[in-house]
Amino acid sequence: MITTENKKKILAAITANRVNYPSDAKHAASLGITTSVYSAVKNGQTERVLSDANWISIARRLNVSLRGEIEWKPAQTSTFKYVNAQLEFCQEASLSGILCDIPNIGKTFTARYYVAHHANAVYIDCSQVKTKVRMVKKIASEFGVGTHGRYVDIFEDLVYYLRSIDSPLIILDEAGDLQYEAFLELKALWNATERCCAWYMMGADGLKEKINRSIECKKVGYTEMLSRYGDRYSKVTPDDGREREKFLNEQARVVAKVNAPEGTDIALVVRKSGGGLRRVYTEIEKLKRG
Repeated sequence: MITTENKKKILAAITANRVNYPSDAKHAASLGITTSVYSAVKNGQTERVLSDANWISIARRLNVSLRGEIEWKPAQTSTFKYVNAQLEFCQEASLSGILCDIPNIGKTFTARYYVAHHANAVYIDCSQVKTKVRMVKKIASEFGVGTHGRYVDIFEDLVYYLRSIDSPLIILDEAGDLQYEAFLELKALWNATERCCAWYMMGADGLKEKINRSIECKKVGYTEMLSRYGDRYSKVTPDDGREREKFLNEQARVVAKVNAPEGTDIALVVRKSGGGLRRVYTEIEKLKRG
C-alpha cells in the first residue's frame, strides 16, 4: 500500500520533472499514464486516480525512494564537474562521447542529476534493458514516444521525434551490459539522428575492454561505433596509484562535507570509506539515523 506521504513525494517529483518535457501529453506518456489521469494528478488528486502499481512505476522512473532514504545533496567533486561539463558540451553541440572509468566515483549520480535539471535529456540504465527491443522501447518511453505496436514503427517514431526536438541527449549508463544486437542498433540510431542528437556512453573499464576486444576480433559494427563516439575514451581518475588514492579521498571528503551532519569528523568518514562514495553514504546514513 502506497502511503499518502509517499504519494506526495512522487507528486513533487512529477511536478519537478515536468519542466523537461514540451507538453503535458509527452510528460504523461513518459510516465506511462493517460492525459486525463495526468491532469487529475497534476491538480493534486492522489486518491483513486492511480493504482499502487502505477505509483510504484512512476516512483521508479523518477528515482523516488519509498524507503525514507536520506536525500543527498550534489557535491562539486572532480567527477561531478568533469561529467557535468562533458554532458553539457555534448548536448549543446549534438556530439557523442564515451566515459570509461572505475566504479564508485559518482558517474551515475552526476548523470541522473544532470537529466533532472536539463530538458530533452534522458538517462538509460543499460543493465536493465540489455536487448535491442527493450533498449529502444526504454529510450522511446523516456521521451514520451509510444511503445505499443510494431518495433519498426516505434524505432521510426523515436527517430522522427529526436530529429524534431531541440538538442536531445541520451545517456547510456552501464553500456557494457548491452547485447551485441543492441550495440548495432545504437549505430543505426546514431546514423538516423546524426547532428541532431547527442549520445553519452558510460561504463567501467569492462566497457573499454569489450569494445577494444570486439574491434581486435573484427566484430562488425564496433569500429564504426567507436568512431561515432569520438574515437577515444574519457577518464576522470588518475592512472598513477598514489595520485588516484589522493583523488578518491578528496572526492570522499567533498561529498562528506556537504552531506554529513554538523560536527561530524570528516577525516574519520574518509578513512572508513577508503575513498569509495557508496561507503561514504553508508557512514553518513549511520550518523544521521543515530
